[in-house]
Amino acid sequence: MSDEPTVNIASHLPTMARRQPHTLAVVFPCGRDAGDRVRYTHLTYRQLDEESNRIARGLAAVGVERGIRTVLMVKPSLEFFSLTFALFKVGAVPVLVDPGMGVKNLGQCLAEAAPTAFIGVPKAHVARKLFGWAKESTKILITVGRRLGWGGRTLDDVRSLGGAGEALADTHADETAAILFTSGSTGVPKGAVYTHGIFAAQVESIRTVYGIEPGEIDLPTFPLFALFAPALGMTAIIPDMDPTRPAQADPRKLIEAIEDFGVTSMFGSPALIDRLGRYGAEHGVRLESLRRAISAGAPVAPIVLERFAKMLREGAEVYTPYGATEALPVCSIGSGEILADTRRVTERGGGVCVGHPVPGMDVKIIRTSDEPLPEWDPSLVLPDEETGEIVVRGPVVSEEYFHRPESNALAKMRDTVTGEIVHRMGDLGYRDASGRVWFCGRKTHRITSGDETLFTVPCEAIFNTHPHVFRSALVGVEKNGAAEPVLCVELEHDARVDRKRLRDELLSRAQEHEHTRSIRRILFHPSFPVDIRHNAKIFREKLAVWATERHS
Repeated sequence: MSDEPTVNIASHLPTMARRQPHTLAVVFPCGRDAGDRVRYTHLTYRQLDEESNRIARGLAAVGVERGIRTVLMVKPSLEFFSLTFALFKVGAVPVLVDPGMGVKNLGQCLAEAAPTAFIGVPKAHVARKLFGWAKESTKILITVGRRLGWGGRTLDDVRSLGGAGEALADTHADETAAILFTSGSTGVPKGAVYTHGIFAAQVESIRTVYGIEPGEIDLPTFPLFALFAPALGMTAIIPDMDPTRPAQADPRKLIEAIEDFGVTSMFGSPALIDRLGRYGAEHGVRLESLRRAISAGAPVAPIVLERFAKMLREGAEVYTPYGATEALPVCSIGSGEILADTRRVTERGGGVCVGHPVPGMDVKIIRTSDEPLPEWDPSLVLPDEETGEIVVRGPVVSEEYFHRPESNALAKMRDTVTGEIVHRMGDLGYRDASGRVWFCGRKTHRITSGDETLFTVPCEAIFNTHPHVFRSALVGVEKNGAAEPVLCVELEHDARVDRKRLRDELLSRAQEHEHTRSIRRILFHPSFPVDIRHNAKIFREKLAVWATERHS
C-alpha cells in the first residue's frame, strides 16, 4: 500500500455535503409554466454526493474503474454533474472534448485518447456509430437516456447496480484525473493531462485569488467551469443558453437567473460579457447581487469592461484571469485597475495587461523561438519591457499532452535542477517594472516582414478604438516571397458608413504609430470565424486564407 496521501478532486463534495447538506449544489432550468415562469430542478449537496456515490459504485460494477479513460459527452444537466463527480470518485479518467470542434477533430481526439468507456446522450452514441469514434478501444457503453440498439447499459442500469454507500478512490496528487482537449484555436486540439493535484491547486487558487466563500451563488456559462462551483461550496445555477454559442445568449434569461437566485459570482466569455453589457447599457439594468464576474478565453476590450462594470454595484469588479487549458490561472487583474490605469497603454498599442502572477505561479519572458527547448536555461530570460515568449511554472501547470510527443517537445521544458516542468504558453508578451504581465498575441500569429516583427494585439488596438470597428485582426499575406501585413476589420453590426472613407481613416491611424506604419491594406469582413468554446478567439488562419484570396 502506498504511503502517498490521498488527493482526489471529488473529496470536496462529501466535505461540503457534511457542512451544508441542504444547500443547493446545482440548479437546472427545465422549461416554463403557464405563466412563463422558469421551472427549476435541483440537487442539494447531500443529494449530489449520494447520487454521485451511487453512480460511482455502479460504474465500478460495469468495469469503469480506477484509471479507465472514459469519454463523457453529456450536455449541461444534473446528470453531467453527477457523472463527472462519480468518475472522479471511482478514480476513472474522464475525457472531455468540445462537441463543436468538428467531426474530424473529434475523431482524431478520441482516437488519440483511446478510451475504454463511452458515456453519452443518444445523439453522441449515434455520432459515435456513424463516424466510428474510438471503435477499436471502446468496450463499455453507457447511454444517458434511451438506448437505441448499440448495446451497453443505460445510466438507470448503472444507478440500480450502485446501491448505497460511500465511494472515493484513494488517488494521489500525481495521478491522472482527466484529459481535457484544448479548443485548437491554433491547430488540432491537444489533450492536456490533468492530475488530481492540479485540480486541487486550481480550486485553492480560485478560492484565494477571488475570495470565494461557501454559500455563494454562481452562474457558470461554460460547463467545465461549472464543476468548480460545488468544489468551492457554491450553488451552481446552470443558465438557459447554448454553451457553444455564448455570443448568441439571451441577456434577458441570464438576468432572470441572476435575479431569481441573487447570483453573487459569474463566469462568462468576453463575447457573453459584451452581449450582456450592451443589453444592460440599452435598458439601464443593474445587477446588484453580483460581487464579481470572471471572464477568460480571449482579451476583453476596455470598452466591454466599462459597459459591464456600470451594471455592477460599488466595489464589484470584472476579473480577467490569464491562462490556458494547460495552466490556469496564471495571472489576474480587475476592471478597476484596467479602466483607471492600463487601458490608456492598451489603446496606444502597448498590449493587454493581464496583471500580476497569482500566488504560487512563476512567470518569465524568454527569447522567442519556434524550436524545441528541452531544458530550462535562465539565460533565456529577457529584461523587463522586452517582448518575448511567456513561460510559466507552478502547481496548476499540466506536465504533458496525452500521446503528443511532438507537441510536448515544443511546449514543455524541464528544469533539471528542480525537476519542474516549465510550460511555454505559446503567447508573446512582456513584464513591466512593477512585475505585471502584458499580453501581445499568439506567437504563431506574429508577422515578420524584413527586419520588422508585428504583434497582433498591440497593432489591432490602434484600430479597435474606432467607434465603427467591432474588432480587427492582423494577418500576413504572402507577396513576392514576403509576408505583407493586412488588417481585417469587422464592423459594428449597426454601422452604416462609407467604407472608403472609413478605410482612409483607419490607414491614417496606422501612420500615426510607429508599430503600425507598415499596415497599408485593410479588408472588411462580414463576420470573423471564432472558436466554438468562447466565441471570442479569432481563427486568424482562416482569415489569412480569406485575405489571400481577396488580395490576389
